[in-house]
Amino acid sequence: MNHKYQLVLLGCNTPIKDEIESNFFERVKNLGLSKNIIKIIEINNFNQEYKGNQPTFAIYFGDKNDNLDHLEVIESLIKDGTMILPIFFNDNSFEIEIPSILRNQNGIQYKDCELERIVNIILESFDLLRNTRKIFISYKRSESSSIAIQLFEALESHNFDVFLDTHSIQKGEPFQDELWHRMTDCDVIIVLNTPGFLESQWCKEELAEAAAKQIGIVQLVWPSHEVKNIEASSHLSFPIQLKEGDFVDNKYSDKDQSKLSPCIIDKIMSDVESVRARNLAARQDNLITEFRNIAEQNGRIITIQPEKILTENCSDGTHIIYIPTIGIPQSNNCQSAEIKKELLGYKDVSIRLIYDDLRIRDKWIKHLDWLNDSFNKDIKTLKKQDFESWLQTK
Repeated sequence: MNHKYQLVLLGCNTPIKDEIESNFFERVKNLGLSKNIIKIIEINNFNQEYKGNQPTFAIYFGDKNDNLDHLEVIESLIKDGTMILPIFFNDNSFEIEIPSILRNQNGIQYKDCELERIVNIILESFDLLRNTRKIFISYKRSESSSIAIQLFEALESHNFDVFLDTHSIQKGEPFQDELWHRMTDCDVIIVLNTPGFLESQWCKEELAEAAAKQIGIVQLVWPSHEVKNIEASSHLSFPIQLKEGDFVDNKYSDKDQSKLSPCIIDKIMSDVESVRARNLAARQDNLITEFRNIAEQNGRIITIQPEKILTENCSDGTHIIYIPTIGIPQSNNCQSAEIKKELLGYKDVSIRLIYDDLRIRDKWIKHLDWLNDSFNKDIKTLKKQDFESWLQTK
């Protein structure tokens, strides 16, 4: 392979560095990616190993003793347009632990609950995990409105785009169509499994829809309430059994006043990050498998690359890159497709963003079809219902 994803680790020599690196490579493995596509670069091998024309993400670990090292390397990375994530360790110490050249960057204070988030940020920066972060909250209004709003605010503070019916559907939009559309485009569904949750027909339909779309579910199960009647999506469901002590003042049955404690909120955030990565990988694998099976049936030879993109060498000497796209294709998917084309070194190449169009609203499908007809001839979308007809054309 003639390129690598470069992870640059700078700053103080902290044991946290090893934790992040270990967790990162475990996640790379779980995503079905090859470890060989990653190169770890530190200060001692930076001059020999770093290449400015390859995808790079850097982490700067702050120092509480104000030993601010590696400033020349930081300047070099900034000139190359590399994103650098500052990590600091103590409350209100960002400006003490982080050099001034990085103080205009958004940093993260390291806590155990932030490990998953940091690793996801790295994966997103390399476009190995999509960088839209969409969460859907499913709940019964008459039982858990206050908790739903609390989670909405907590998830937004962790840079998620959160769908909550009372906050997210504009006036005049067809409610149910928009709800299914937004669910299609989400990464994880958080279910507030209160005693009466499954008595609601809407809630049951949301779970069935999640199972059909193979979307991961984080279940928050209320105290003294058992997980049941959710077998259809059990292989995608990750329950958290709540206890009375997980609620402020042990109050969990007041739909307007109940609140979760900060500790359990931190656990939920960490679990959501983990489930999100696993679920996106599984959905991507399913899309790849289905596309390759149809291709094989039609005599097309499709090769899967280490980064989980698909390539086809055509008989006329041209090439096609197929990029599995989870949710609804966006403009940033086109931008990342251009980067992948450059990394693979192809000159005469076209790109197809393949995606599952089930439950995406008609107006979006028509918009994507219009873009295909009107703009970039080299990058187009290809919806699942057209896989067969497309693969029969050559």
